[in-house]
Amino acid sequence: MTLTLARGPSLTEQAAAHIRSRIVHGTLQCGEPLSELALAQELGVSKTPVREALLELKRQGLVEIHPQRGTFVFEMSSAQVVQLAEMRSILELAALRLVMDRNRDALRRRWAELVADMNVAMANGNTEDYRVLDGMFHQAMFDLAENQFLSETFTVIAFRIQALRNRLSLNPALNEKSHGEHKRLLELVTNNDNEEVVELLAWHIEWTRSSYLELLGMPAADDRPTRERRLKAGK
Repeated sequence: MTLTLARGPSLTEQAAAHIRSRIVHGTLQCGEPLSELALAQELGVSKTPVREALLELKRQGLVEIHPQRGTFVFEMSSAQVVQLAEMRSILELAALRLVMDRNRDALRRRWAELVADMNVAMANGNTEDYRVLDGMFHQAMFDLAENQFLSETFTVIAFRIQALRNRLSLNPALNEKSHGEHKRLLELVTNNDNEEVVELLAWHIEWTRSSYLELLGMPAADDRPTRERRLKAGK
């Protein structure tokens, strides 16, 4: 007897995608409690796929599960925000160097397309589209770097980065600054200014970290390296 398997995402995958989207886009706030029953009723499924989805989101760093207390959207301390930015810097600078060596023209074309779409989103005041494009701008480096393991490592932190990015995008002034730096990154790649584009990307990531700490009223760690020392270490 031949079995015919149903195609398409499983209920667990669909539940995980739905909850992930709500967390990343800020509909579910950092630290907010999550009810398996409420989510199951909202999605029209049993609690089992929701429970399995929450376990998957825990592995992705978007959910915290505390025995006897419950399940919550992830939260980050100031030290964790700094550590996330450090890891992001290590991975993105590595991806940028690889892609400039291997696929510079492809990166330039992809970034040019995304910046053009960003221009439209900014002109229309569409922050939701802009923040999605922002994530795609950075993901493009990993897509074109031709290193499977680097890309897989970035995936571990990518959803948390996007969740923090989305919260910053609610500030129009921060979007303007971010957009200006994306346009400058494109210009530097187009002009083959390798060292300058690496330095600007490092600064762009550090600025994002500082902006998020400021948004949350978190103290920055005083014993972290200065910007100049960070950039020097990244070269």
